[in-house]
Order: sequence, then structure tokens, then C-alpha cells
Amino acid sequence: MLKTLYFIGFLSLMMLVYSCSSPDRPVKTNKAAPKTRLSFESIKGIRYVEVKRRFSNGLSFDAQGFQQEPSWIIEFVANDSIMAYSPQKKAMQGFHLHYDHGDVYNFAKEWFRIKSASKDSVVMQRLFVNNKEIAKDVRSDVNLTFYAQNYIKNTLRTTAAELQKPTPRDTAFIKALTEKANRNPTHADSVFAGRQPVQLIPKSDGITVEKLSSVDVLNGKTEAYDYLYPQYRVRIKNAYKDFGYTFTVFVDQHGKLSLGTFNGAIPEYREVRKKVLEGIISVYLQNLLTIIPGTTLGIPHPSEITVSVKGIK
Repeated sequence: MLKTLYFIGFLSLMMLVYSCSSPDRPVKTNKAAPKTRLSFESIKGIRYVEVKRRFSNGLSFDAQGFQQEPSWIIEFVANDSIMAYSPQKKAMQGFHLHYDHGDVYNFAKEWFRIKSASKDSVVMQRLFVNNKEIAKDVRSDVNLTFYAQNYIKNTLRTTAAELQKPTPRDTAFIKALTEKANRNPTHADSVFAGRQPVQLIPKSDGITVEKLSSVDVLNGKTEAYDYLYPQYRVRIKNAYKDFGYTFTVFVDQHGKLSLGTFNGAIPEYREVRKKVLEGIISVYLQNLLTIIPGTTLGIPHPSEITVSVKGIK
């Protein structure tokens, strides 16, 4: 009888072990269940204004001087459609709200992760997608916060323009970048782009300046390229001879110019080319132009620009 009880107990234990390890039994994990498609029915028809756009560190600027600027106005029309403000058309424009997976959506040719949505606010992460893969670097490190117009006006009792202003942290960051740039005004790794680029203002009819634009939306070059990589075309009359050169110039916080980089000279003539360009800078550009340095948040600081200079004898 005792042996029989031991056998039954052993058999029960084996069945318990088998049942726990059986592949047909669901296994508990700590992983969150996959996110399902979101519903926007509860916030349909509410107009939201983007009030801040920040990197994950909470700043609106990066070390290059690039500024994340809030600009979107959106309104969910249905679970598969959204309206967004078009600066070009100066009106709200309808877009298909394409659902991809989880909390990832696409509209207006941009990818977003919708992190939260309520009647007062919407928070999205802007994503960079290439070959159906979401970049996990700084290109997807941007968060957009929207507030409902009614929430801004009646609860916060302020304006979107006030909320969109850079923060004290942004100002402190730019001041720190400026101090570094002022110590090394001719080092490309120290200077940074001015949110308001350098101004080159002719002092006479003997020189003309044209600020060039490199915006190419189809190739991903937005308006930010114009202040991150400012380019100028300069024409000088009555020059000592006909010439044409393209090179970069460092402009310090006081408007003083220094030669940056240049191409096109064979190695044995590089020093000769360098002296020629330095002469063009000191004789023509520095003397014939009023130079206002680039600024960010009203703070002048060293930056680098590209100039194409044509001399006409």
C-alpha cells in the first residue's frame, strides 16, 4: 500500500513537471503586449498647436546651432485622416493618416510615434525612417508637444507664441557654446551656425552681395540649411584682375573675417592660393562690407560661411 502511494505521488509530480514545461502551455513574460491601433474618436475635431519641439535632453538646440522650432497645427478628422496647417498655402490641408504598426503613423510625408493623446494635449516623436527601419540615433530624437487651442486660452491663459519661446535652459546652452566659440573663433569644431546668419552689407556700389538659398525639399534640404550652411555670392568691380574663388570664412563675434577652407589648388601652390584668398578677404571683403556677425537668441558669436567671390577688372 505504501509503495502504491509513493508511485502515485511520483507519477503526479512527473505530470506536474511535464505540464509546466509543455510547449502548449502559455509562458508568462515581463514583455508588454504589442500596442494596438489607436482611436482618435474622443479628440476628433479638436485643433492642436505645437508649442514645443525638443530633443530628448529637453533642449531646442544642438551643438551645430540647429534649432527645433514648433510649427505644426493639426486636427484629427477620423482614425485614418488628419488636417495639418500648410505654411505655403496658409490654410489647413487634409492628409491620410497612415497606420503602420504599434503607435507609428505617417502623414504629410513624415513619420511619427504618437506617444499620448488627450483632449488637452498630444505628444509625438518624430521618426527618421529608411528602408522601413526606424533610426535609433539623433535623427529620431525629437519630441513634439501640442496643446489644444482651448486649453491654451482658457486653462493656461496664455498664447501659443509665448509657449513656443526658447527656455532659460536653451539660453544657458547657447551662452556656453558661445564662450567656447569665442575662445576658438577660427576652429570649425568650436564655431556654430547663427540662427540669424551673418549679414554682409555693401558700403558702396563697387561690391554686391547675394544671399543664396540651398533649400531643396525634394532632396531633404529644408529651410534650416540656409542658416546652418549660409552661402553668399559676392561681385567686386574694379578688382586688380578678373578672378573667381569659392571658399569658407570664419566670422567672429566682432565681424572680423578669417580664411577657412578652400579647394582646387594643387599641393605645391596651396600656400600661394592661401595668400591670394587672405588678400581678397583683407583688402576687399573686410573693407568694402559692413559685417554683422551671426547671432543666436540675440547673442553674437563666431560662425562659418561660404562665399563665392568674383572679381571684375
